[in-house]
Amino acid sequence: MAKIIQHQLFYPHPPAVVWEFLTDQELISQWLMPGDLKPVLGHEFQLRAKPMPEMDFDGIFYCKILEVIPFKKLSYSWKFGPGNGELSNSTVNWMLTEKDNGTELLLVHRDFADSVNPLMFSSMEKGWLVLINKMLQIINAEKDGTAQA
Repeated sequence: MAKIIQHQLFYPHPPAVVWEFLTDQELISQWLMPGDLKPVLGHEFQLRAKPMPEMDFDGIFYCKILEVIPFKKLSYSWKFGPGNGELSNSTVNWMLTEKDNGTELLLVHRDFADSVNPLMFSSMEKGWLVLINKMLQIINAEKDGTAQA
């Protein structure tokens, strides 16, 4: 059975605002993790998290931009592993749809190998939901003028 992570969330902000939080590394670091993402087709980048050896994860996601449609879609490869050169491959897709004076954001993380560590998959499934909600909270705080300095 195909392993797919899918979450959808409404942001009461225009697509340009949500897009900025998906494509500006300084903003990405606030809700996701540090790295060097640039929304340029073919750009290879890394995102860094805390290593989790119990999940065969060295803390580095190796990514490559696959598709960029400004304010509508961002897609990148998402490879991770234990640090021994063996990487699990998957694809992260962000789709933005303007709706009701805001943006509907759809995350579809797919193409996982059947052999992906079940603990890691479960952690990512729960983690993505927490993270996209965190992004919403940060955007709301920034737009309401209550953001922390």
